[in-house]
Amino acid sequence: MPIGLRLCSGRMSRTSIELRHLRCFLAIAEEGNVTRAAARLHLTQPAVSRTLAALEKHLGTRLVDRSTHHLALTAEGRAFHDRAAAAVAAFDAALDPERLRRRPLRLGHAWSAFGPYTTPLLRRWQQEHPETPLELLRIDDRTAGLVRGEVDAALLRGPVEAPGLATEQLATEGRVAAVPTDSDLASRTSLTLADLADGTVVLNTVSGTTTLELWPPSRRPATTLTVANTDDWLTAIAAGRGVGVSSASTAAMHPHPGVAYRPLPDAPPVHVLLAWRDASPHPATELLVALAREIARES
Repeated sequence: MPIGLRLCSGRMSRTSIELRHLRCFLAIAEEGNVTRAAARLHLTQPAVSRTLAALEKHLGTRLVDRSTHHLALTAEGRAFHDRAAAAVAAFDAALDPERLRRRPLRLGHAWSAFGPYTTPLLRRWQQEHPETPLELLRIDDRTAGLVRGEVDAALLRGPVEAPGLATEQLATEGRVAAVPTDSDLASRTSLTLADLADGTVVLNTVSGTTTLELWPPSRRPATTLTVANTDDWLTAIAAGRGVGVSSASTAAMHPHPGVAYRPLPDAPPVHVLLAWRDASPHPATELLVALAREIARES
C-alpha cells in the first residue's frame, strides 16, 4: 500500500508518531549509520533503533535496508525522505522567531487607506522597521478583508461591529458631498444633507459607511442607487446618475474629472480606526498601532 495511504489510515493513531521520529529517520538517512545518527541526536544506539522501528511499524513498510554495514534507504524510504524533510523544515520555520518577525504585515483598506497620512506611514515604516514589509491592500469589504483573514490589520472608517476585533481610533474626518461637476450643486462652495435629499443618492453598500440613517427621518432621499465599490460609486456620480457622501480623504485619494467634492458641514464626522484580530495579532501589530497614532498626532 502507498505510504500516503498508510499515513492517513484510521487503524493507527496519527499522534503515535511525533516529530522526533522524523528527525531520527532523517539523521539515519543522512549519516548512513546508526552510531553516527545516535551521536548526532545525543541518544543511545538502541533508542535510535527503537524509534526507527516504531516509525516503520506505523507506516507499515521498511524504510531502511539493514543488510549492509552502511545503511541505505529502501525505495519507500527514499519516497518518504523528502516528505519527512519538508515536514521538519516547516515545523522549524514556524517556530523561528526571526522568520516570524520578517513575515509581511498585510494592511487592508476599503478605499482611502490612511488618507493624507498614508504616504508618511508607509515611508516611516520602511525606515524604522525594514525587517517587516508593510503591504497595503485594497479589499472591497466592510472590514477590508480582516474578518476573512486576508489581512493582518485594517484601516477602517465608521463603526465596526464585527466580533473578535480590537480597534484603535486614530483620527476623525469631516464628510464631503460628491456631485457631478456639471451640476448646479457643484457651483456652490458647500452643501447640506438637505441639498442632496431631493435627488438620487449613490450608496456603496459593500464597503462604504454612508446609509440613509445619515439623514433625519423626515428628510431622507427618496431614491438610491447601490454600487459595490468606490470605482463604481465615482463612475455613477460622474455619469449624473446621483450624488454621494463620503469622508474628506476620498476627495484627496480619489480625484475624478467628472466629480466635484464639496464640504458637508452639517453631517457628523467619520472616525478612522485601525483594527486587528484580538486573538491572533501579527507580531508587529503593536508597532503599527504606535506609529499610526504618532503620525496622526503629529499632523
